[in-house]
This record gives sequence, C-alpha cells and structure tokens, in this order.
Amino acid sequence: MGKGVGIIGYGCYIPENRIKVEEIARVWGGDAERIKKGLLVYEKAVASEDEDTATIAVEAAKNALLMAGINAEEIGCVYVGSESHPYAVKPTATIVGEALNIGNDYTAADLEFACKAGTAGLQAALSHVLAGFMECGLAIGADTAQGRPGDALEYTAASGGAAFLTGKKGMVAELIDTVSFSSDTPDFWRRAKEDYPMHGARFTGTPAYFKHIISATKLLLERTGLNIKDFDHVIFHQPNGKFPLRAAKILGVEKKQIEAGFIVPYVGNTYSSCSLLGFCSALDKAKANELILIVSYGSGSGSDAFAFEVKDAIEEKRGRVKKNFEWYLERKRYIDYATYVRMRGKLLR
Repeated sequence: MGKGVGIIGYGCYIPENRIKVEEIARVWGGDAERIKKGLLVYEKAVASEDEDTATIAVEAAKNALLMAGINAEEIGCVYVGSESHPYAVKPTATIVGEALNIGNDYTAADLEFACKAGTAGLQAALSHVLAGFMECGLAIGADTAQGRPGDALEYTAASGGAAFLTGKKGMVAELIDTVSFSSDTPDFWRRAKEDYPMHGARFTGTPAYFKHIISATKLLLERTGLNIKDFDHVIFHQPNGKFPLRAAKILGVEKKQIEAGFIVPYVGNTYSSCSLLGFCSALDKAKANELILIVSYGSGSGSDAFAFEVKDAIEEKRGRVKKNFEWYLERKRYIDYATYVRMRGKLLR
C-alpha cells in the first residue's frame, strides 16, 4: 500500500509563554466566556523576544534528528514553511542548515502559502527521496503568528514549530499517498510592509476552509480507495476549535479519531506548523499499523492531504526524545498583556 518513503524522525517546539483568552479580553473589554465558547480556544503559545521562526525551526529539527538517529550531513534538503520568516530577503532555511551543521551539500528554500507552507515542504521533501535524488530530506513548519491588536485573530494566532525528516530506512510512518486541492480564494492576506493580516471574516468558512479541507480529503480517499473510517487518527488544520470539529462532522469522522491530534485549545493556531503539530501529537500516541490522515489548509487557498501508515520503528524511536509534544504542552508560564506586547515586539497602532 505504501510508497516506500515516509517519516524517519519528527520533532516539535512550543514556546513556554502562554497568554489566556481572559487576559486579552480584559484589555479589549471582550466577553471571555463567549469568546472561548465561540472559538474553542482557551490560551495560546507566545514566542519570547529571543525566539523567532528560525530558532523555533532549529529546536524542532534537533528533536527530529535525535529521533531519527542520523547525522545531519545526510540531509539533502531543508524547506522551512512560514508566514513569519525573520528576513524578507535572506532564507530561514540556511540558518537552520548552519545551526544543524548539515554542511553545504544540500538544497534550501523558504516556502510561503499561509498555513500550509509547512505541508508543502513536506510534500517536496518526500518527493525528493522517493525520486532518488537524496537519502533524507527535512521539512519544517514554523511561525510566530500575529493578529492585529483587538482583532479576533489575536485570540488564536500563536507560535510553534514542527519538523519532519523524510527517508526510506527506519520509517516511523510510511506515506500511502498525498494530494493537493488549490484555488484562488483570497480569504486571508497580508500585503508587503503591513504588520498584520486581513481576513474576510465569515467568508473564510464555507468557500475557503471547508471547501478545501473537504475536497482534499475526498480526493485523497478516492485516490487511495480508503474510507474515512479506516483512519485511526485524523488531523485537520485548526484555525480555531470549531472549524475542524465541523469538518469532521461533515466527513463522518468520529470524536475518537480526532482526539489525539486536536491541539488548538491550549496552543492556539500556530499557522504553518498547526496541522503538523497535530500530526506530532498523534504520532506520539499512535501504534504500529494505525493509519493517520492529515489535511492542512492555507489561505489563498489550498489544502494538502496525506495518508500515512504507522510502522513498528515508532515504538523504539519515540523513546529517544524526551521533549515531545506533551512535554512542551505542559511546560508553560502565563504572561500578562503588557508582557505579550513587549515579547511580540509590536507597538499598538
């Protein structure tokens, strides 16, 4: 069933700072209980002053390398997907390569496609190995997402990263297939030199998120001949808590299938790493021979869908990494809004 290529190691990173919905609502005079009920988000992760997309990507990649048990020099490509690269002109990917001591014999690129840039990189890294161009690839989704002060996005836009090493030997999860569904649906955007993104409010739902998530899922099921009930774990992109639950209901996904990868209530929407962090969380709990479905979504718009089969190697390899998703989730310290603004480095405008 599988393609003979897959994930040989994965890792994540979540900043320890958290801010609660109540704290943001206090500043803007919002109804915290109504907001939490409406978004199904209770708090979010916030990067510190000394953290950015590059540092987050490096930390996640180090955990992936530790799990894979390979030398960094074996990596043939580095792709970093993000909406918040620290430089407009200067790749994040080469910073990661230098920090990991990969050497110079690798290809690198920064990717942008809203919240699905990380999965776009994963598709590329899997394809390179499958085609025989390299033994191992590295794909990372990382972001320090921001919402305009007082905007609804401020309650969910969060920071975090997830990294995946692709290869053929020692797979923890083998790729069954992957597909994409894309269209020019501008529900969310940010023009050059603007600090904060704009969004089409309710337009982001039916014609954007739901159309692409559902269409990509159905396309993958058709391609593989699998049924949605065949999957033990299902992860959809989580801009909030309500959207993935509604998508699951439309597609006939049961609650037990989404529990392991449902991370947004206590992490927030980490943009390019959101669905990939859910994937990490599910892999941390998955058993050999289980099937995992992951479907990302990026505004503009597109979804990447993947079907993976968990392999026996996951049991031994998971034990190599202390800092797994649950470790980062439980490592937290709460900050107030003034500290949040200082850490994000943005003045209210």
